[in-house]
Amino acid sequence: QVQLVESGGGLVQAGGSLRLSCAASGRYRMGWFRQAPGQEREFVAGISGGGGITDYGGSVKGRFTISRNSAKNTVYLQMNNLKPEDTAVYYCAANSRTMGVVTTAAGDYQYWGQGTQVTVSS
Repeated sequence: QVQLVESGGGLVQAGGSLRLSCAASGRYRMGWFRQAPGQEREFVAGISGGGGITDYGGSVKGRFTISRNSAKNTVYLQMNNLKPEDTAVYYCAANSRTMGVVTTAAGDYQYWGQGTQVTVSS
């Protein structure tokens, strides 16, 4: 059973930074998604199982960085220059079937964390 535990959300002013963590029960290809009220779940960032391939959603490119510590089975999302439109519940997700790619579709990920709220005030 794959388990994902997120942490690091909170309230921050626009222009500030937060780092989200996702501790997994093993080593998987990982992604971060977010969902704001009334909106569809949106791909934020993804990282391959080995960490050598990353991808980002267009609205966060250049501001967010995904990384992983394989020894700790933990994936991080460093979020800089946060904007009010980044406000959402952020979810980490895992794909246990393939390791060497990054995909952006939520349906490609079999396991999901409980979500952590990020609120950016203007």
